[in-house]
Amino acid sequence: MPEKLRTANRKRRSKEPIRLRTNMDTVIYTIYENNPNPPEMEKLGEIIKNGGLVAFPTETVYGLGGDGLNPESSKKIYAAKGRPSDNPLIVHIARMEDLGVLVREIPETAVKLAERFWPGPLTMILNKSDAVPKETTGGLDTVAIRFPSHKVAQELILSSGGFIAAPSANLSGKPSPTLAKYVLEDLNGRVDAIIDGGDIPIGLESTIVDLTGETPVILRPGYITKEMLSEVLGDVLTDPTILDGNCKERPKAPGMRYRHYAPKGDLVVVEGKSDEVVSRINEEVSKAADAGLRTGVIATKENAVFYNRADSVKIIGSREKDEEIAASLYRILREFDDENIQAIFSEGFSEEGLGVAIMNRLLKAAGHKTINLWEDA
Repeated sequence: MPEKLRTANRKRRSKEPIRLRTNMDTVIYTIYENNPNPPEMEKLGEIIKNGGLVAFPTETVYGLGGDGLNPESSKKIYAAKGRPSDNPLIVHIARMEDLGVLVREIPETAVKLAERFWPGPLTMILNKSDAVPKETTGGLDTVAIRFPSHKVAQELILSSGGFIAAPSANLSGKPSPTLAKYVLEDLNGRVDAIIDGGDIPIGLESTIVDLTGETPVILRPGYITKEMLSEVLGDVLTDPTILDGNCKERPKAPGMRYRHYAPKGDLVVVEGKSDEVVSRINEEVSKAADAGLRTGVIATKENAVFYNRADSVKIIGSREKDEEIAASLYRILREFDDENIQAIFSEGFSEEGLGVAIMNRLLKAAGHKTINLWEDA
């Protein structure tokens, strides 16, 4: 895990003692990375071993975990999320040697990536072994595998037997949660337990790379960028549907086909020169307000002061700091839901490096509704 992520995590760790809360049917534990294996962890592991579901923090977003080798657990995950069953789940491990249990063979590309990026926010797609049920893989002969760096996630995986299938811990289609309160909002009564580990350092789901073909292909962009992967593997391709929204193939990775990350309000992304984007967003906000809608703007630090017509203006971070933007995106979308914002307008962002992942999530949240001022120029 990069040092800047370790530093971010340390800043978020609390000195509070572990506490147990109950709310309706779902039990909530508070467990932070400075004490990731309290006595309660054994109980949480037993829940998963017995076919139950536990939501837990990772360095990317909160995950909804069940036994990855138990087909009935995977069915429960799909049901809890309201997720289509052809949308594959990621199996999380916490020991390098467990990779061999899940796959028919480990290619050299996977070895190189694991040595460089695991534990961390990278998911690899490989040809599955017979140990992995197709209920976990969405009916495919491939399996998506990740070794998270979050210490609480690692301890839960180990205490539950070593293989946790886990998508993001939200209702299907909604923004992924980076705070436990949003997990509870979506899944209270649908899961057995939630681990509250505080806020999340990265804020976007892991990079997914398909290693089953001749050339590695990025199916979902994330914190581990194409440039970083290319440093290790050489030639790496990017699935062309990542930013254009025209994915028609059966999905090999989570989030390729279906609309994701969407707030309740209608979201439009405005792309172009900075001053033109500000002007157009203000125009669109005025139109929406005249129609009686509550309005919100997702703004960079550099431009936030210019949006004075919206009901709510959220600063997502500096345009020069993609990591700030990535860490804030889902939280902001959830906050707009809390405020009953009906029309949301966002500035567009760079489509280089981590910006590819940011724009991928933003465009999916908007249903690819954009105003492209570059084309109008």
